[in-house]
Amino acid sequence: MTSTPSLEFEQAGPGRWPEIWEIFRSVVASGDTYPYPPDIAEDTAFDLWMRLDGGREATYVAIQDGVVVATAYVKANSVGLSDHIANAGWMVAPGRQGRGIGRRFANFVIEEASRLGYRGMQFNSVVATNTAAISLWESLGFEIVGTVPDAFRHARAGLTPVHVMFRPL
Repeated sequence: MTSTPSLEFEQAGPGRWPEIWEIFRSVVASGDTYPYPPDIAEDTAFDLWMRLDGGREATYVAIQDGVVVATAYVKANSVGLSDHIANAGWMVAPGRQGRGIGRRFANFVIEEASRLGYRGMQFNSVVATNTAAISLWESLGFEIVGTVPDAFRHARAGLTPVHVMFRPL
């Protein structure tokens, strides 16, 4: 019988950025899941990913055996009268994917979003070729509520649709 390696979650401060940047840079460089430019500057990435407002926005890390293996953020999807719906993003370090880290981390972040007062969670741009993510989100109660054709310039597949996905919290 094999045991599941321990996985810890914490809110990330600026001191975690170097570890997050390694994951961010690797994931974005592939050009197949996130719209960020593959050659994004580190300071720009920091501004986009790190949610440090101390209120209803936060960045998190998943830690396994003392190593940051995933990162995620939660923020309002919109402003004002729509700020009760969260948006979130996740990245699991290449080489650590497919081990259940994403699912366990997703459950934690979804609970955090609810704790922060959000009433639902919306993903605005899930690349249609990212079938592993789509399968994960659907298994966690998200539904595809819309599809935008040719909205993503995939590094290998060319113009690709993106899905808008939603679930209540």
